[in-house]
Amino acid sequence: METTVTLTVTVNAEGNLEIPAELQTQLTPGDQYKVAITEEGLLFKKVKPGFDWDKWERRLEVATPDPDELTMEEICAIVKEVRHQMNLERKSQS
Repeated sequence: METTVTLTVTVNAEGNLEIPAELQTQLTPGDQYKVAITEEGLLFKKVKPGFDWDKWERRLEVATPDPDELTMEEICAIVKEVRHQMNLERKSQS
């Protein structure tokens, strides 16, 4: 069972949130949160990081070439075979 801790966050005169120290320890620079506006107030939910394309490209640039890399023709043949098998399975289920 998840434990929920409730803390009070104050809005100061400039309109900024004053975050308590015990909450600040849970925050990491760069984290992002979606804010839902509800009838009861605001709900903050941490945004889970998506796929980092820039990181992937950097890793790809330094990677050694795959000696077993498939050609486009081989990939097309595999896709064609999988589609054929899927069609056969659909027909057998009808």
